[in-house]
Amino acid sequence: MERDAQTLAELEALDNGKPVSVARDADIADSAACLRYFAGWADKITGQTIQVDDPKKFAYTKHEPVGVCAQIIPWNYPIMMWAWKTAPALATGCTVIMKPSELTPITALKLCELMVEAGFPPGVLNCVPSTGPVGGAALSAHEDVDKIAFTGSTATGRKILEAAAKSNLKKVTLELGGKSAHLIFPSADLDQAAKHAALGIFYNMGQDCTAGSRVYVHSSIYDKFVSKLVENAKDFDSKVGDPFQDGVEGGPLVSEGQRDKVWGYIESGINEGAKVLAGGTKWNGKGWYVKPTLFGDVNASMKIVREEIFGPVLSIGKFETEEEAIELANASTYGLAAGIQSNDHRQIIRVSSALQAGTVWVNQYNLLHHNIPFGGYKASGIGRELGSYALNEYTNVKAVHWDFS
Repeated sequence: MERDAQTLAELEALDNGKPVSVARDADIADSAACLRYFAGWADKITGQTIQVDDPKKFAYTKHEPVGVCAQIIPWNYPIMMWAWKTAPALATGCTVIMKPSELTPITALKLCELMVEAGFPPGVLNCVPSTGPVGGAALSAHEDVDKIAFTGSTATGRKILEAAAKSNLKKVTLELGGKSAHLIFPSADLDQAAKHAALGIFYNMGQDCTAGSRVYVHSSIYDKFVSKLVENAKDFDSKVGDPFQDGVEGGPLVSEGQRDKVWGYIESGINEGAKVLAGGTKWNGKGWYVKPTLFGDVNASMKIVREEIFGPVLSIGKFETEEEAIELANASTYGLAAGIQSNDHRQIIRVSSALQAGTVWVNQYNLLHHNIPFGGYKASGIGRELGSYALNEYTNVKAVHWDFS
């Protein structure tokens, strides 16, 4: 991967639309590091020896590979999700059946070539490009698949969980949708807060399950913060373009259908009375682009506030008290991530504890580490990826009771 980083990045740009530089320097570099991290776990998975209330007996536990793991990965981070799914499975001794998204299969196939070149035995990793209703459904219901991991929409996650339950009750981990809230408090550094809020919604053109698509700002700093965020949006808009050009930070969306879906949400926001603060107009030119769009004067009933958009569209609201901010943030069926911008340490502890989200960023956003678990609350999923927690999703624990009298 490191040797062929440029080739993989160009394939990712062709398939997904993200800038080559972002794919190479972020996604591929991170994926190679993820593989190295989990490779380090391969000889460190241990059980326990347990004393029992009889001196002639004892017990121990073993973590055994769960078996054949079907991995269904999304189109927004094809290489990175391949690494997140493959690395812990191989580290624990499982075999993998990889089903890439039908929209972005190329890099998964290229990675299979690299696996062969690296000397992996046949059958350890298998790639099955197909559509979700065909390949994904077959794997979910297959009696010989022991575990399934899926990253994608909550609606599809429900179908996978149902198929697993109706077949062999295979193990399931689901990393699903999000509608993450980002809270801006009066003590925050507003320049940094605006920067992190922009990163939270515009990175990967908003095609991110953790996208901070709802920002709530204390009323006393609302106008000042919004003016800074509007400038950030304009600056990012100037860096959207051909993903093969240097200096580009945002490319086209993954498909025409996704572009049209996101534009439908923008039209909905306008029709429901939200105030356009930036963007809100169609892209003039070739390609499936969407202009970075900010909405103000939003309320909880609006579609753009309630539903996951998966595009560079941000809703901005106000709050008066800490309690109201928490209530607004938690008023979602999702619970994948959240952000806090504050320099009040006691407030940070209170609010981070009250937020119903699997990941909470404080004075930063969208930064992950391989040794820290990732996953959601509520309709954002089941189980965890990354860190030592991910290993538990790929093993079964066996308890051995021994009478040596």
